[in-house]
Amino acid sequence: MFSFFRKKAPEIPAPAVETVPPALVSATPVAASTEAALVSSTATAAPRQGWLTKLKNGLRKTGSSIATVFTGTQIDDALYEELESALLMSDAGVGATEHLLADLKRRVKESKTTDPAAVKALLADAFTELLLPLQRPLVIGEHKPTVMMIAGVNGAGKTTSIGKLTKHLADSGASVLLAAADTFRAAAREQLGVWADRNSVEIISQDGGDPAAVSFDAVSAGKARGRDVVMVDTAGRLPTQLHLMEEIKKIKRVVTKADASAPHEVLLVIDGNTGQNALTQVKAFDDALQVTGLIITKLDGTAKGGVIAAIALWARERAVKQPALKPLGVYFIGVGEKLEDLETFSAREFSQALLQ
Repeated sequence: MFSFFRKKAPEIPAPAVETVPPALVSATPVAASTEAALVSSTATAAPRQGWLTKLKNGLRKTGSSIATVFTGTQIDDALYEELESALLMSDAGVGATEHLLADLKRRVKESKTTDPAAVKALLADAFTELLLPLQRPLVIGEHKPTVMMIAGVNGAGKTTSIGKLTKHLADSGASVLLAAADTFRAAAREQLGVWADRNSVEIISQDGGDPAAVSFDAVSAGKARGRDVVMVDTAGRLPTQLHLMEEIKKIKRVVTKADASAPHEVLLVIDGNTGQNALTQVKAFDDALQVTGLIITKLDGTAKGGVIAAIALWARERAVKQPALKPLGVYFIGVGEKLEDLETFSAREFSQALLQ
């Protein structure tokens, strides 16, 4: 599922060519035999197609609502008004909806399209272009260890996502060390311990220990033991829980004390069912931690999916206002509880699934 070669995505991918973004880019050389084995283990088209079917099923409610807009016989103001309503109902938000409609009208004018059914394909192109900057690979190997902080509210699937990501990394040959710094939620340490045992990786934890101290010990141990990746599981919290948000800021400061260049990735796990609240969470955690990547979970249920457009528009504005920050990426999206239900994000695939 992980490829160890760099693949530069085109600015706007050609609709006829589907490219799957690499889940992991290794910045360090690997032995020829190992590299061959890893490349040969890249996910085949069939499993990927099965996963895409699950994604389409999860987003079917939104896709059906948008599809009905294009069943008419002409392109007029009524069509755009219906499309506006459908996009807003998909949780795309006002800003992203206005952006998409303006872009779509430009494409329709330039292509001289007269068939409403063809407008749907143009909308998919507009959606893809908006989401494309979020399509970024997770880079491992520029630092050793690569230190990741994982954040998210309770119930978003944070610890489960850590377990799945750990499995993928371990299967790709990366040595992983986990830090059980979620001392706020009952049984969180035990849950992470189960994933550590299942994946045969080490875990640093303390009974009732301070989260920042656990994080410091884990980064120090990762450096001393030569681990490739250290993942720090932080306590799930709401952005309104100010004392806990201050605690997670402290964890980041302490991690930097253990390794001046860390954390190298700050991943936020968000629930795809939470609508515009997901964007609120991204903004709040970014203010506190400067988020570098997202894992969007639970797109197999009643998720509307349009909120990713709002996130993409916000990320674009963020890049203009704060160019020194690392650009935000969506590294993975999840459509279920199984290990294979966590996959790399593709702007084109997501757009096609949403606008099926």
